[in-house]
Amino acid sequence: MNQKYHYPNLNLTNVLILLTIICMASCSKAETAGGDGASESDAAADQKVILYAEFMHEVNSFSPVITTEVNFRADHLFFGDDVPASALEEDKQLAGFLSAVEKTGMGKIKAIPVLQAKSMSGGPVDSLFYSKIKNIIIDAVAGQERVDGIYLSLHGAMGVQGMFDPEGDLIKSLRDTLGPEVKIAVTFDLHANVTRRRAENADIIVGYHTNPHRDHFRTAFKAGDLLIRTVMGEIEPVMVVNKMKLLKGGGINVDFLPPFNKIFSSMKKMEKEPDVLSVSFFPVHIWIDEPELGYSTIAITDGRADLSQKLADEISEMAWAVRDIPQPEGTSPEKAVSVAREKKIARALGTVVFCDVSDAVGTGTPGESTWILRALNENGSEMTSYITLRDEEAARHAWNSNIGDEITLTVGGKIDTVYNQPFSYNGIITLKQETSFGKTVIVKHNGIHLILSELPMASRTPADFKDLGLSIWKADIVVVKNLFPFRYNYLLYNRKTVNVISPGLSNTDPFALNYVNIPRPIYPLDKIDSWR
Repeated sequence: MNQKYHYPNLNLTNVLILLTIICMASCSKAETAGGDGASESDAAADQKVILYAEFMHEVNSFSPVITTEVNFRADHLFFGDDVPASALEEDKQLAGFLSAVEKTGMGKIKAIPVLQAKSMSGGPVDSLFYSKIKNIIIDAVAGQERVDGIYLSLHGAMGVQGMFDPEGDLIKSLRDTLGPEVKIAVTFDLHANVTRRRAENADIIVGYHTNPHRDHFRTAFKAGDLLIRTVMGEIEPVMVVNKMKLLKGGGINVDFLPPFNKIFSSMKKMEKEPDVLSVSFFPVHIWIDEPELGYSTIAITDGRADLSQKLADEISEMAWAVRDIPQPEGTSPEKAVSVAREKKIARALGTVVFCDVSDAVGTGTPGESTWILRALNENGSEMTSYITLRDEEAARHAWNSNIGDEITLTVGGKIDTVYNQPFSYNGIITLKQETSFGKTVIVKHNGIHLILSELPMASRTPADFKDLGLSIWKADIVVVKNLFPFRYNYLLYNRKTVNVISPGLSNTDPFALNYVNIPRPIYPLDKIDSWR
């Protein structure tokens, strides 16, 4: 289940890319051993060298849970020559970059993999692990005889124990190591918090244009294409970054729905204009407690600083204009259960999806909230429901019982003791399975299928349940712990979405978050007249 250690299922395009990488590596070894002609050595000498690495994590600064190497190993953690196959299997950012190496580079680029490290969103990353990964990247570039560029796939909302802006720290350290001439290209998630340090030390920053995110490959291809053309001397990127005094606005923030659809469609039109290389918009991840928190806009042109500033300003003005549009209202767990019961036709034709807004693992929460489970147990156990809950102690205790055993467990309330409460749950063990989330156990009470795991589950895709033998078609209610990806991943099954609000660490109301370090004034926490 979400296991990343199986053999890759590569499509034809990715197979060709992988063969190209292998061929390039073989040619390089042959030249080192002694080629049979000057043309081969000349071709190798003309190749530009670009290193690439991925280090992705999205923090919830209010979570008490530290993200460790265990969390990265449960997702993606590969080094050196093991990176390309993993990247092409996943078919996201690194695969997009490698496609640009093949199609734009056309044999003139030597791409050297460094690492791929990705984790589920969570609390701050362990500082020792961050330093380990950072040092591997720095040592890799410092150890190369020649480096023309580096591509970094980052989230943009990483958090690390005891420091602000870790991604800015990484980019600045690379700049200090490489000097001013080597080009640095970075891709960020749409919810990145772009800081001054990142803007000053990266040459190219490109963000997703979709939310829910579905353009990872295209975004990295664009960044790779721009980086390659830059190191080849074909373009001269000039980047302008606007930092906005804006924290929240624009409704649900989906790229194909009002009002954000107008912003993203405008960005697409801008990118078709002469000399415009890229335009990005970052409506920030609000669960970061850092001094430079806020929306950002970025425009990159070929040598035209005035045009870059003009475009970045236009996007900033459009975002500011929709700042007052509120998010959709949520529903209490108790009301959500009543809504699901009333939706008989929806349940007959598919399922009702509860979005656990306040314990959205995709935003970095612990994933151990008991509020929806409590409501289902008290007034909805006759309906078939699937709900995940991260509780290492309870999962291990249940693991030691046998299939068919009846067991009573106290679940939740062990990590987040401020907003969450423990709950006594009784049920029968129907499945035990080792997954990438650790020991995973289904404990069934009437129609409730409680999925206990050692690590948090965001349940972004139906596969998270189907891999445990659960049919989505048979479910009346499926509880997901992410805010956006489920909205297209569950389209086949979802007949009604209910946004469920309860006490929790991913409250979408910034007034309810315990900020200490963010800049003030900032909208909507303060009354201000301009984003500047």
